[in-house]
Amino acid sequence: MAVFEEIVDENGVYKFFYDGVWRKSSSGKSVTIINPTTRKPHFRVQACTQEEVNKVVETAKLAQKSWAKTPLWKRAELLHKAAAILKEQKAPIAECLVKEIAKPAKDAVTEVVRSGDLVSYCAEEGVRILGEGKLLVSDSFPGNERTKYCLTSKIPLGVVLAIPPFNYPVNLAVSKIAPALIAGNSIVLKPPTQGAVAALHMVHCFHLAGFPKGLISCVTGKGSEIGDFLTMHPSINCISFTGGDTGISISKKAGMIPLQMELGGKDACIILEDADLDLAAANIVKGGFSYSGQRCTAVKVALVMESVADTLVEKVKAKVAKLTVGAPEDDCDITPVVTESSANFIEGLVMDAKQKAATFCQEYKREGNLIWPLLLDNVLPDMRIAWEEPFGPVLPVIRINSVEEGIHHCNASNFGLQGCVFTRDINKAILISDAMETGTVQINSAPSRGPDHFPFQGLKDSGIGSQGITNSINMMTKIKSTVINLPTPSYTVG
Repeated sequence: MAVFEEIVDENGVYKFFYDGVWRKSSSGKSVTIINPTTRKPHFRVQACTQEEVNKVVETAKLAQKSWAKTPLWKRAELLHKAAAILKEQKAPIAECLVKEIAKPAKDAVTEVVRSGDLVSYCAEEGVRILGEGKLLVSDSFPGNERTKYCLTSKIPLGVVLAIPPFNYPVNLAVSKIAPALIAGNSIVLKPPTQGAVAALHMVHCFHLAGFPKGLISCVTGKGSEIGDFLTMHPSINCISFTGGDTGISISKKAGMIPLQMELGGKDACIILEDADLDLAAANIVKGGFSYSGQRCTAVKVALVMESVADTLVEKVKAKVAKLTVGAPEDDCDITPVVTESSANFIEGLVMDAKQKAATFCQEYKREGNLIWPLLLDNVLPDMRIAWEEPFGPVLPVIRINSVEEGIHHCNASNFGLQGCVFTRDINKAILISDAMETGTVQINSAPSRGPDHFPFQGLKDSGIGSQGITNSINMMTKIKSTVINLPTPSYTVG
């Protein structure tokens, strides 16, 4: 941990970062981070003021001007350095993820390594995308002579505000930071409270790589005090947000700037009669219960044809029974959900389903923030769990009598992030995929955001814009055109 000593003050409070320096807030206040497993205070971070946020943004604005003129190969070189340092420091960063968000230890290490890979890939992809321009000639449009040449290239937007969620505070931060930097933008990161310390460690890795002062900043504090001030700041030129309903509020308040938002989902899994039920069951358990279901791409509802429902439910029950439940330090499959309020919300959905006579495949059990995995069969459309996103280890099964019924339920949701279909008939799979109103449909696999260079987007309340490394680079740039006007030739050729 010695490499991270300078990011903590004498009282053990983590500092915020701007203009190349780790600083204490003038507010003299801090925000406490509760360990989800112990439910006791574990870390503290600075509670930045609006005045400090203003300095951060204005510094980022100045730093971006010179960064935009930095050669593309140099930007890529620094990103590769940051990626290497990030991987070298995977153990202490992963330890923060275990303590802050109760991520199983092995998954925490995987997140950090994956983040390093993302940064490196982004450096290479950025060189490819941004190293090419385009030439248009005027006579390709009716009525024009060949007297104009239009040269187009991609230029940066300016200052990008990145707001990642608690469940992947490192990976979903670098998925915003790396494309912004390679494209010539500066970055202001506002990490989630749960996950802020892991994000600060990650930012320090970028600092150690040697990026120019002011280019990367990280502010911590209460969203109620600095959230709106940040998102409505006139010098912010782009917002990339991943999270929940807050994104809708941001989109209404932000100025006329590009927005990239992923706001959650109710990812439906449709299982047909001809599906490989062992494959489907394995993916339902993996998709529904990995990281205790706290993923936007988790399977949130299984829509199963009645004729195979009994068999499938038994197969899923058998796999759920093998899941280990306990502390993230012990690499358990099911670990505590991130906050007590989250656990209370999940319990509310479970009690509603119980009152309305859903079939409990396991006994409901909860200790503090730890909720044992629960499969709910015979869920009906009047139950909240049929529509609301639990973000926990609770999975509803809705029995359907036709493919059309399954598609209808999927499309009736306000969400449209991802979905999946299990069938051996590729023609049916493609037709169902076309009919599902979701950004991505997985065939014979659980929903997933990765690989990180794949397009990732949602429809309806699941967000706007498209993510994935290539799409993010393109979104964080704008087209600049230079038109060369030639004189009308006074001679004839030939």
